[in-house]
Amino acid sequence: MNDDKNDENYIYYVIGQNLKKLRKDKGFTQERLAEASNYALSFIGNLESNKVFQTISVGSLYHLAKILGIDIRELFAPIDENK
Repeated sequence: MNDDKNDENYIYYVIGQNLKKLRKDKGFTQERLAEASNYALSFIGNLESNKVFQTISVGSLYHLAKILGIDIRELFAPIDENK
């Protein structure tokens, strides 16, 4: 886990954790999201990983947000580390 907010990779951690939570909240598996978005399962898995910092374009984030029926800004919400 990368919880150093001064590290430029921190935003990928935030996006990944939010994507994972929102995906589950919407009842999607990684497989279903990969299929619906036409992205590789490994790409979705890497986005949600605590160990890999998978880069992603704003366009791809927008696409995933549309599929999940969420506002793209939800992917950038601060992480509550106390949970």
